[in-house]
Amino acid sequence: MPLDPHTRAIIDILESYFPRVGTEVLDAVEARRILSEAPLDAVTLPDIAEVEERTIPGPEGAPDIPVRVYRPRLDGDPLPVIVFFHGGGWTLCDLDTHEITCRQLANGTDAIVISVDYRLAPEHRFPAAAEDAFAATTWAHAHAAELGGDPTRLAVAGDSAGGNLAAAVPLMARDRGGPPLLFQLLVYPALERSFDTASYRDNAEGYFLTALQMRWYWDQYLGDDDDAAANPYAAPLRAASLHGLPPAHIVTGEYDPLRDEGEEYGRRLVEAGVPADIRRYDGMFHGFFSMDVLDGARQASAEAHAALTKAFAAAQ
Repeated sequence: MPLDPHTRAIIDILESYFPRVGTEVLDAVEARRILSEAPLDAVTLPDIAEVEERTIPGPEGAPDIPVRVYRPRLDGDPLPVIVFFHGGGWTLCDLDTHEITCRQLANGTDAIVISVDYRLAPEHRFPAAAEDAFAATTWAHAHAAELGGDPTRLAVAGDSAGGNLAAAVPLMARDRGGPPLLFQLLVYPALERSFDTASYRDNAEGYFLTALQMRWYWDQYLGDDDDAAANPYAAPLRAASLHGLPPAHIVTGEYDPLRDEGEEYGRRLVEAGVPADIRRYDGMFHGFFSMDVLDGARQASAEAHAALTKAFAAAQ
């Protein structure tokens, strides 16, 4: 469907302050500085029962990992647990940039959400972020009861580069013998370092995330390591098999360069016998998911929350 004027205006605002990596002489440090000056303070955060800052052990030999724990309520039976990984091209963003998403996710699913401040590239290239994500998920399973959660109802979620990590962790958990995961929510995930899909060609520029920016992000994460680019924990679409993974809900946007790889991953999951619900939102662009000024965003978040809630209820 055509891009409506309201959506175009939002894209224009985002492009006015988001660092234009890939098109300027701009390194990750400077890009983070620019993003830190973005007008995010004016956004009203959804109310939530409790937010707790914690630090958990990182992978062996690696630094501890800061996490932020969101609780939608403080009483009643143990809650499901969602481990969330933020987007930002493995290079930008942090716990603060995805505060709204995590609050919405916790409230919308009646689950504890653990947002993970994994190590960023290029200072820490692959597999640092993936190993941090796996370590945090393993910790969440082991400490769920301590947090007021139910370790038998554990899911992962993430958007963009965080969607990449939320797809990699189930592969790692399957291959390493746990922890057991109930569900994966992948919001416009980046799943392979190739730029030859129709959505990359059709949406290369003009819709907030550009093909040039994605090339820059992948370069930061992998460098020139071709072996890493073929590793399914870096590029889940390169996995030889998707058997034995948890059910998935995959969100894509019509005007997103990453649209086709997310949908291809969903099809491959289904072919492997894994239930996967693939939802494309027409008229939407990369980054739209938590922007509740958009009808498509409200629908996408409501349907994603419903999918998680259904999976949690079925496991009780």
